[in-house]
Amino acid sequence: MSIVPLRVSLLVALAVLAGGEVQGQATSANTTVDPGLYSALHLRSIGPSRGGRSTAVTGYRDRMHTFLMGAAGGGIWRTDDAGQTWRNISDGYLGVGPIGALAVAPSNSDIVYAGTGSGGVRGNVSVGDGIYRTTDDGKTWQKLGLPESRHINRIQIHPTDPDRVFVAALGSIFGPSEDRGVYRTTDGGKSWKKLLYVDPGTGAIDLVMSPDDPNTLYAAMWTAERKPWAMFSGSKMGGVFKTTDGGETWTK
Repeated sequence: MSIVPLRVSLLVALAVLAGGEVQGQATSANTTVDPGLYSALHLRSIGPSRGGRSTAVTGYRDRMHTFLMGAAGGGIWRTDDAGQTWRNISDGYLGVGPIGALAVAPSNSDIVYAGTGSGGVRGNVSVGDGIYRTTDDGKTWQKLGLPESRHINRIQIHPTDPDRVFVAALGSIFGPSEDRGVYRTTDGGKSWKKLLYVDPGTGAIDLVMSPDDPNTLYAAMWTAERKPWAMFSGSKMGGVFKTTDGGETWTK
């Protein structure tokens, strides 16, 4: 899978944000964008001041200033004013603090899925207890299962069916785990089916759904185990896998 279109799309988005027009068609790596269109944009921290490390962020297609952040140990935080203020929306509902993935349903922005467990595994790691969902815009959350997934790194939701969801689960980073792999639910989390499994040491760390065809997905599989004295990473069992039938079959 080429990442060139993603880079081009980012440049186009930046140009649009700057209020300018993109010269030419965003169809190849050779497309150029006038730097003046986005020269006024600068990165800055928008908090929360003690949110800690975060590997899960997402926004809303229909709410320009609303964003969610999942902290490595502090639950889910929300801003409705583009980062000027933040508030926690998961306290009292989640059984753990670390959030590894967040996804807003494209067809219903009141529905959000949250995967627990530290994403981007490193020296200090906090494990999760599964996946949660809100259907009332974050007012309440319900646990949906996958309690042994440990580290959910990515969630992909079908563009028109918010009950059809794919999850990339790393599994236990501290040893062999049969719960590693890519899962799918078609009933909003009442039941789950494991679609892609490699072996007890290899889990799913990323998942991308084609914007043109929700039955086409790419999964990144990673062999990893964390020990108190070392981190074992990588093997020939890992790699990128593709499905074109909604996860029923996969090709490496």
